[in-house]
Amino acid sequence: MKNLFEIKNRVVVITGGTGVLGSCMVEYLAEQGAKVAVLARNKENGEKLVNGIKAKGFEAFFLQSDVNDKVILEQNAQDIVAKYGRIDVLINAAGGNMAGATIGPDKTIFDLDVDAFKTVVDLNLFGTVIPTMVFAKVMTEQKQGNIINISSESALRPLTRVVGYGAAKAAVTNFTKYLAIELATKYGEGLRVNAMAPGFFISEQNRSLLTNPDGSLTARGNTIIAHTPFGRFGEPEELLGTLHWLASDASKFVTGTLTVVDGGFDAFCI
Repeated sequence: MKNLFEIKNRVVVITGGTGVLGSCMVEYLAEQGAKVAVLARNKENGEKLVNGIKAKGFEAFFLQSDVNDKVILEQNAQDIVAKYGRIDVLINAAGGNMAGATIGPDKTIFDLDVDAFKTVVDLNLFGTVIPTMVFAKVMTEQKQGNIINISSESALRPLTRVVGYGAAKAAVTNFTKYLAIELATKYGEGLRVNAMAPGFFISEQNRSLLTNPDGSLTARGNTIIAHTPFGRFGEPEELLGTLHWLASDASKFVTGTLTVVDGGFDAFCI
């Protein structure tokens, strides 16, 4: 019987590929033999990541991009198809938050910066929808393709203060389920769409919210750990098993799902 988890030579496109979680995914997939196209805004970081992968003898290349610019993404898609001939997997990992779209401890919903809220929705929701429109078009022409969206724990449980990001990621989860049905019913079973919901992982965006300069936990960090049965934050590498499963034929009959990777946070009640 063949190895259902084999992803060697699969062409994987990942947006937000230079972030803490994204870069970990890029390195892992390349080491598993996939051909990885890394999309991100920061050219210096992208080329540094790709050069490090190539130095190890694996395949990857970087394309400067903007997940909210369809014209740039369409050019990215053309460049990837010209280089590799096809696109097998799209990982929508671009996302993030900003201070204005959160509610501070001394603020209320009436202090919300609506423009910042829109920016966060643009990045997380439209930054998933627009790349999907571009790269799924290639997949429908192939009658084969696999989309993996990165949602969040905050899509499942509204978190205090994190109003913009949570709303956007909840929309990403809903879009995942919608698109799974849309593509399968109109283009066949070769098209799959699923999502992952990471729990709490330390990134550059949330480090100051969860930890103090000396490395100790903030009050919010302590509250999260107290609500996590595993009693710790996740490590980026702990997302890779689920990612690999979704990217491979081991999940061939799986579509429209959300897989939670959170150390038990969502299951915990009291």
